[in-house]
Amino acid sequence: MIPSIAVDQTIQTWGNGLGVRITAPVAKAARFVQGLPITVEVVEGGIFLRAAGKPQLTLAQKLKAFHPEIHGGEVMATGRIGAEVF
Repeated sequence: MIPSIAVDQTIQTWGNGLGVRITAPVAKAARFVQGLPITVEVVEGGIFLRAAGKPQLTLAQKLKAFHPEIHGGEVMATGRIGAEVF
């Protein structure tokens, strides 16, 4: 069961639009993380935010997960084939 969390916040200007900060306790309870695609739906009395997929990894996160022994290693593991100059 998802814990019930309610917070009072204020809508503020963000560029040419409006924004509301999602606090850490609310994000944790909703399982929202940075990079998570969401759907914003207008419903009676307000808006509804829903996760719409898995988070997009940043380049730093992808590089951190890269391991040469698992993900390939050398492109030409066989040695010289043509007239390569070293």
